[in-house]
Amino acid sequence: MDIITLAEVAGNLSVIGYGLGAIGPGIGLGILFGKAMESTARQPEMSGKIQTIMFIGLALIELLALIGFVAALIL
Repeated sequence: MDIITLAEVAGNLSVIGYGLGAIGPGIGLGILFGKAMESTARQPEMSGKIQTIMFIGLALIELLALIGFVAALIL
């Protein structure tokens, strides 16, 4: 195999790796928003605090997705 073929295989594997790495944050976001809606429906007076905590969680989950993207590019 020549070097170009090896580079193409490595590029394809990093895309598959990022695709698998994006599954976790996707599931995390679904759970986060679902639970935030559920808790707001149960206690509407706490919606501001719940929303603040939800946005902090969203930032952390998105950070995991970005780390996966960077790792896919580096490796």
